[in-house]
Amino acid sequence: MAGKISNFFIEFTLPFSIILTIVGLILFLIGVTSVMEINILNLSADVLNWNIYFLIIGFFVLIGGVYYLFSYYKNRKFMLDEIATNKRSELLKMHSELKITAKKLPSKYRNMLKEKEKEFKIK
Repeated sequence: MAGKISNFFIEFTLPFSIILTIVGLILFLIGVTSVMEINILNLSADVLNWNIYFLIIGFFVLIGGVYYLFSYYKNRKFMLDEIATNKRSELLKMHSELKITAKKLPSKYRNMLKEKEKEFKIK
């Protein structure tokens, strides 16, 4: 069961991180406007009583979403840069790091690595 859930999050990393960032930003902004006593959204008093919780939860969700998004793009850029090489020796130097990075990215990138391994006859 845990494998299925982690595979789901790996396959949908980009949309999940974007949604997480947006939700975190919205909660954080609701918390900030409530703390500053600016009721732009005309929220009820019951919602405004939760302002400090929105602020704290929104901050952590926003930071988590941004980190998740940044790590996805960093891993993706590393993978694409290293796979673009036409030299077998360069690929062999980074092969173990590429395998680790491929596990953190969607299956499309694992397939790209397998194709490159077949091209250079690497086991």
